[in-house]
Amino acid sequence: MISKKLKRAVPLFMFVLLGAVAALWQPLLNAAEAPVVIPAPKLDNPKSAGALQTAVLAGGCFWGVQGVYQHVRGVHKVLSGYSGGNRANAHYDIVSSGSTGHAESVQISFDPAEVSYGELLQIFFSVVHDPTQLNRQGPDTGTQYRSAIFYADDTQKNIAQAYIAQLNAAHVFSDVAVTKVDALKEFYPAESYHQDFLIRNPKYPYIVYNDLPKVENFRRLFPAIYRGQPVTVSDAKAP
Repeated sequence: MISKKLKRAVPLFMFVLLGAVAALWQPLLNAAEAPVVIPAPKLDNPKSAGALQTAVLAGGCFWGVQGVYQHVRGVHKVLSGYSGGNRANAHYDIVSSGSTGHAESVQISFDPAEVSYGELLQIFFSVVHDPTQLNRQGPDTGTQYRSAIFYADDTQKNIAQAYIAQLNAAHVFSDVAVTKVDALKEFYPAESYHQDFLIRNPKYPYIVYNDLPKVENFRRLFPAIYRGQPVTVSDAKAP
């Protein structure tokens, strides 16, 4: 099944032309997608050895969110999917109606000895999306594109709520963050054609204009935890 974003794609010759133009003007695109430099969370888990942990975050179209976190050191797998609704209608064409309660989300499996939950949130608020936008991100509108953190336990809940309060109190954004903090009930992986979309389609116009600048901003702002070779869903499935 072809996604609505793919159905709205420009003709092939325009696709190639836009990709070439975007490559030439990449510095300007990065400037237009300037990140927000924010402090680290005051409340966070100390890094320590242990089993892999999971974070579920929603910050607009999951193509770019997945693409950023695939470059984070200590992240072992990132899946695009849906959270906030039920299994029966966890399908892209239905979720895109904005009536199912789902948010386009990513499920991040990470090593707590290499990267903390708070660091994942710092990336989330700094370069992944604009947390002050209500039920939209960039060109995408609807509750399915809302800013949300789906916590797995009280520790994640406390860190997320404290961090949002910290950032709002410091007035680091142009407006208050409207990020919802909700209990994770279930995460449903998205269709296979959505997985690794940024990696597989780096010249796709939507990716060039909206998402590649996020990856570049992450590289510049967080060099200590950026890795050039992203982890892919197919790599993670390999034995």
